[in-house]
Amino acid sequence: MTPAQRIAVIGAGSWGTALALVAASRPASDQSPRVVTLWGHRPEHIAALVERRENQSYLPGFQFPDNLLPTADLSVALEGAQIVLLVAPSHVTRALLVAMRPHIAPTMVFVSATKGIETDTLMRMSEVALDVWHDRFEPRYVALSGPNFAYEVAKGDPTATVVAAFAPRWGEYVQNEMSAPNFRLYYNQDITGVEVAGATKNVIAIAAGVMVGLGFGHNTVVTLITRGLAEITRLAVTLGARVETMSGLAGVGDLFLTATGTLSRNRYVGVELGKGRQLQDILAGMTNVAEGVKTTKAIHALAQKHGVDMPMTRGMYQVLYEGRSVRDAMAEVMGRPLRREY
Repeated sequence: MTPAQRIAVIGAGSWGTALALVAASRPASDQSPRVVTLWGHRPEHIAALVERRENQSYLPGFQFPDNLLPTADLSVALEGAQIVLLVAPSHVTRALLVAMRPHIAPTMVFVSATKGIETDTLMRMSEVALDVWHDRFEPRYVALSGPNFAYEVAKGDPTATVVAAFAPRWGEYVQNEMSAPNFRLYYNQDITGVEVAGATKNVIAIAAGVMVGLGFGHNTVVTLITRGLAEITRLAVTLGARVETMSGLAGVGDLFLTATGTLSRNRYVGVELGKGRQLQDILAGMTNVAEGVKTTKAIHALAQKHGVDMPMTRGMYQVLYEGRSVRDAMAEVMGRPLRREY
């Protein structure tokens, strides 16, 4: 496959902007700057990006290079792109993929950096893409996931992440084209495990935040995270994932970052719930999306469908959607009957 001279990033939030900055930092094959387009759905937001050359709403403090071009026009964003990064929230991904249909080509490689499960269908993002586009062509689909905060990636802190694909050549292509000195990509063939871990860790991160908000210390939080990894693994393996993926960057790495890092939106939601605030008030004050709130409903339904025991997910579902108190839900989780660890 030829080197990517043009990359489109679909989604101009904090993570999309960070990935666009990384992509724009890499030269094309002839050492000239590659063109990176950054698409957002709100024209007024894109106009501000064009004027200020910075995403002051979602990722302030990082100036856009000349080869990063914001646009609100999907056809302009996608024209001639060899790699298309999908970085929209999971609950709008299907509608966005439908809108993209007239402008995409089978030669494009699609990289999803969205971590979520579609609530109505319980499909992972790769399954949604196949569902929307399969009548035109089978998309060259890659999932990108790992312990990555947008701010730190944009700042250039050394970071590693995972790309998983159905075909090795697509994953390795993205690995070669998107890796940068401080953004190291590892290839993994387990796309199911990478997607399930990336979505489910957000649910556990909310629960970990709840424990912090309730005033508990590191012992409690790490216990919850570790047992949360066990239930993520049970679901992932049931859905066909490899257990090894859960011990890697997309599994334990992303889980511990999201559940302990102060930049985590999902952890923040949990902390505020633990302090007694109402969910609608918490979300109303947030600029970025906390994927775990909607994903909790989908993961809970998946667990029920496949008969997988996920007590933390069940507890968070009851808190978020059935009005149960966080203290009661977490007391039940931490007070489960004693058993063997494995």
